[in-house]
Amino acid sequence: MPQARRIPSGYGYGRSRIGSSAVPPYILLLFLFILAPSLFLLGRNGVNARIHTDEKPTNDNRKTVDWREKLAIKHLKSSLTKEVVESIRDSEPWSLDNFRKHLSVSWKIDGVDDSQQNNSTVIDVDANAKNVQDKLDNPKDSDVPRLPKDDSDESQDVDTRMKFARRKLREIRREKRATELLRQDDEALVKLENAAIERSKAVDSAVLGKYSIWRKENENENSDTTVRLMRDQMIMARVYLALAKSSNKNSIYQELQTRLKESQRTLGEATMDADLHHSAPEKIKAMGQVLSKAKEELYDCKAITQRLRAMLQSADEQVRSLKKQSTFLSQLAAKTIPNGIHCLSMRLTIDYYLLPIEKRQFPKSENLENPELYHYALFSDNVLAASVVVNSTIMNAKEPEKHVFHLVTDKLNFGAMNMWFLLNPPGEATIHVENVDDFKWLNSSYCPVLRQLESAAMKEYYFKSDPKTTLSAGSSNLKYRNPKYLSMLNHLRFYLPQVYPKLDKILFLDDDIVVQKDLTGLWEVDLNGNVNGAVETCGESFHRFDKYLNFSNPHIARNFDPNACGWAYGMNIFDLKEWKKKDITGIYHKWQNMNEDRVLWKLGTLPPGLLTFYKLTHPLDKSWHVLGLGYNPSIDRSDIDNAAVIHYNGNMKPWLELAMTKYRPYWTKYIKYDHPYIRACNLSE
Repeated sequence: MPQARRIPSGYGYGRSRIGSSAVPPYILLLFLFILAPSLFLLGRNGVNARIHTDEKPTNDNRKTVDWREKLAIKHLKSSLTKEVVESIRDSEPWSLDNFRKHLSVSWKIDGVDDSQQNNSTVIDVDANAKNVQDKLDNPKDSDVPRLPKDDSDESQDVDTRMKFARRKLREIRREKRATELLRQDDEALVKLENAAIERSKAVDSAVLGKYSIWRKENENENSDTTVRLMRDQMIMARVYLALAKSSNKNSIYQELQTRLKESQRTLGEATMDADLHHSAPEKIKAMGQVLSKAKEELYDCKAITQRLRAMLQSADEQVRSLKKQSTFLSQLAAKTIPNGIHCLSMRLTIDYYLLPIEKRQFPKSENLENPELYHYALFSDNVLAASVVVNSTIMNAKEPEKHVFHLVTDKLNFGAMNMWFLLNPPGEATIHVENVDDFKWLNSSYCPVLRQLESAAMKEYYFKSDPKTTLSAGSSNLKYRNPKYLSMLNHLRFYLPQVYPKLDKILFLDDDIVVQKDLTGLWEVDLNGNVNGAVETCGESFHRFDKYLNFSNPHIARNFDPNACGWAYGMNIFDLKEWKKKDITGIYHKWQNMNEDRVLWKLGTLPPGLLTFYKLTHPLDKSWHVLGLGYNPSIDRSDIDNAAVIHYNGNMKPWLELAMTKYRPYWTKYIKYDHPYIRACNLSE
C-alpha cells in the first residue's frame, strides 16, 4: 500500500487547518472567477436603474439629496438673499454656469462697467429666450428627461417639463421687454431734455406791454381763470337764450337775458382776474343757478351742438373782418402825420418866410460839389424825421466837418425844413435844402412816373371813391395807394446823377432810419464794378424776386430769376460814375414804361429798383443795415446794438403812436424835447 504524501505545514493546507476554519483553494477560485463578476454586473444595473428614476426619486434617495441641499443653503444664506437662494434651489443643479444664468439685477461683476453689464444682460436674455424657444420648437431626446418605460405617468411628466420651459420663456421675454422699455425711456428723456434746451435758446423774452411775461400779474398761470369762466357762462347763456326763444319759454328767456347783461357789464374789458369788479363772484353764482335751471328745461344735445357750431362760424367771420379792418386802419395811420409834427411844420414855415432873404442861406456852400467829402442824399417831407437822421449821423461821425447833407423836400415843407436847420445847424457839417418842384427838367415828358400819374386810369385808381367801400374792403390794395407813391420824392432816387452831376459817390438814406456808427467806411467798400451797395434781405424762401414781381408775365420770366435775392432801400451807397456808364436811369425808364398798366409789379420803388439794379448790386455786410423795427417785434437786441444803421421800415414808424415802445428810444434820444418849437407843439417822448 503506497504511503501517503505529507504536505509541508508551511503551506497552511493541512487537515488540521481545515478543521480549524481554513478556506479551501477551490472556493477562492470560484469566488474570483464567477461570483465577483456577477456582483459587479448586478451593482452596475442597480446604479443605472437609480439614474433613470432620478426624475421620480424614492423617499430614501430624496432624503440623501435633501441633507446635501440643506447643508449648501446653510452656508449660502449668509451671503445671498432669500429670493436668490429659492430661485436657484428650484432650478437646475448648482454649478458656476447656473450662477451666471441667474445673475440678479443687484449683482455686479468686477472689471465691467454699467454699460457693458446692461448690454451683456440684454444679450443673455436674448440668448436664453432663443435657446428655450428652440427647445420648444425642436425638442431633442436630451432636452426631455428619460423615464422608465414601465412608468405610467411618462406623458404627464413630459407635459410638466414643457410647461416649466414655457413659463421660463415667458419670464425671459418679460425681462427682455422690461429692459427694452427702460432703455427707451432713457432715450426719450434725453431727447426731451435736448429739445427743451433748444427751445429755451429760441425763446424771445422781448414781449411788450401788458402781455409781457415778466409782469407780476402773469406770474400766476391761472390769472384769468375767473374771466374765462364768465366768458364760458355767457356763451352758454346765449345758446340757451336761442333755445328758450324757439321754445316760447318766456320766463327763463327773460331771466337769462338779465343775467347775461349783468355778466357783460361786470366783465367789461377785463382780460385778467385782477381787472374784474369785486361783484364778479356773485354774478358768476347767479348765472350758474340760471344756467342749471335752463339745462333742466331746455337741454337738447343736438340743438346745442348746432347752435355752438353756428356761433363758431359767426365768430370766425368776425375775426376775418376785424383783421381786414385792422390792416386798413394801420395803413391809414401810417399815412397820417401826427398833429404835433404838423404843428411844428406850420410854425417853422411861418417863421421862415418872416426871415430876411439874406438870413435864409446856409454856410459852407462851396462844399456841396466837392467829391472829396462824404455826401448824403436825404429826400423827406418830415421835418422831425429828417432832423433825427442828420443829428444821429453827425453825433456818431469821427470827422463831422467832412460830411455834407443834401436834403430835398416838397414845396409845402420847404420853408419848415430850411428854418429848422437854420435854427439847429448840424455842427461843423454842411447842409443844403432844395425844393423838388424847382427841378424843371423833372417833368412828364422825361419822367414816365409823372406821365402815368397824369393818366385818367391812374387818377381813378387813386382818387375815385366807391360808395360801397367799407373799412374792410380793399384793404389789401390800400398799401399801394399810399400818397408817398404819388410823390416824386419817392422816385427821385432813380435820378441821382441828374440831381448831383459833379459827385462820384453818394450815400442814400431814408428818413425812417437812425445812424449809430460812423459811416465813412462805406466809401471805402469796393463795389467790384457794381452801381449799388446794399444789404440783402432774402431768407430761405422770402424777400426774393418772386415776392415782388409778376413772373407770369413773359417779360419778367425771360429776364429775371425768381429766386434771386432781394435787397433793401434805406441805406445804399451808389457809384455815380458807374451809374452814368451803365445808363441806370434809362433802364429804369424802360421798365417803368412797360408797367403803365401795373402788370409787372404793383406800385412802389423797390420792384423797379430790383429790376434796374439786377446783377448790378454789391451785397454789404448785414451789420451795416438792420431792418424791421417798424413791424418785427422779435429782432435780436444784439443785432440792433451792433448795427451801423437801424431802419423802421413798416407801418409802425417811431413818430407815430402805434410805434413799438421797445424800439422807440433808439429814435427819441436824438430829439431835444426841451426845444421851444417842440414844446410849443406838445411833442413828447
